[in-house]
Amino acid sequence: MKRRNFLRNSLAVAGTAAMPFAESYAQAPEKNNFKLKYAPHFGMFKNLAGEDLVDQLKFMADNGFMALEDNGMTKRPVEVQTKIGETLAKLGMEMGVFVVDKGGNGANTLAAGKKEYIDIFLNGCKNAVEVAKRCNAKFVTVVPGDFERNLPIGVQTGHVIDALRRGAEILEPHGIVMVLEPLSDSPNLFLRTSDQTYEICRGVNSPSCKILFDIYHMQKNEGHIIPHIDWTWSEIAYFQIGDNPGRKEPTTGEINYKNIFKHCFNKQKAEGKSFIWGMEHGNAKPGKEGELALIKAYQESDSFEV
Repeated sequence: MKRRNFLRNSLAVAGTAAMPFAESYAQAPEKNNFKLKYAPHFGMFKNLAGEDLVDQLKFMADNGFMALEDNGMTKRPVEVQTKIGETLAKLGMEMGVFVVDKGGNGANTLAAGKKEYIDIFLNGCKNAVEVAKRCNAKFVTVVPGDFERNLPIGVQTGHVIDALRRGAEILEPHGIVMVLEPLSDSPNLFLRTSDQTYEICRGVNSPSCKILFDIYHMQKNEGHIIPHIDWTWSEIAYFQIGDNPGRKEPTTGEINYKNIFKHCFNKQKAEGKSFIWGMEHGNAKPGKEGELALIKAYQESDSFEV
């Protein structure tokens, strides 16, 4: 019996007190045929699927989520990385991003141009190659770190480009793409906007250095989301999702994700592209009901006409 059928049947006999949850689960289709490749994180469905990582992956696949993100993959034991990769392959799922470990995003800023910081980054790239082999990953997230305030911005940009070129030399032979993520977490972060990231990617000039367009962060830092996507489209390799304010699932904030998904679906279809859309956000509501609400939010946002 499929996991989702088991859960549905179990809930159906759980009594009157469980009926609202059981009814909401029964309304879900056997499998959502999403138009885009949405990638949950471990833990998003732990109340419905259980704590076991393999069971969570099976639940994701059963519900139409055909990719996975795991920022902390490099911290997992080698045997767990391998098991995740094997399970993804069996389920026909893709591995999304994990973060290149370079000792944090503060003092080790690549903008400083210091050898010790660059060496940490390059070692992180070498380790990422081995991790990617185990879990079948093609994308790794890179954040250059903070501003080096005592240097002109152009010099800092040059330092970042130089370091990323060296990282790309490590990743490119293995078909791995580092995706640069501009962030809104702190004004001290060097990489802040999509156009700045576009400029750096053009400077690195490698198929292994592209943009991770996190819509939540870009809504906070620059807004005007669809035009910025269009302007930087040629350098985008990966998207991440989160509504604003709150950084929860689509439909919980101000961003019209249905329009954004439709726009990007049509663009990628016209060009023969296919992106993974990382679900890098929290659940707006707790427990099983919150997890069902998350699935419903993606059903709604993905229901655009093509």
